[in-house]
Amino acid sequence: MKKINVIISLCAIIIGLCACGGNVSEVKIEPYQSDMYEAADIESAIEVTMKYFRSQFPGCTLTSITYAGDESSRAHADWAERNQADEVIVLTSSFDVDSSGGDGSLSPNSTYDNWNWILVRNNGGMWRHVDHGY
Repeated sequence: MKKINVIISLCAIIIGLCACGGNVSEVKIEPYQSDMYEAADIESAIEVTMKYFRSQFPGCTLTSITYAGDESSRAHADWAERNQADEVIVLTSSFDVDSSGGDGSLSPNSTYDNWNWILVRNNGGMWRHVDHGY
């Protein structure tokens, strides 16, 4: 019986955590091209970004996301060095904010377009979110 209660409690916690974050359930991944990165590299960066959005953007709905392009990633190359990494990738997205204003730092009932996400990694490893915004 104790084991069942623990399982039920864990399920309730997981559901509660999922319910209070950002919504990524209907995000559209826009087409992209790259000579710098393979599709799998970009897809893994998108996954890391969506996970971050789910956990850190309550009251917001991610509507689209894509790779910002090789030029944008090259223009942000200094971010890799600043963050003790050897690669940087830049994504861009659009998202809607509900009446709560997200965490309070965003404008309620608004849409943010061309929002940048900057991620870094070492030696082809896992991407790590280091910044976002305009």
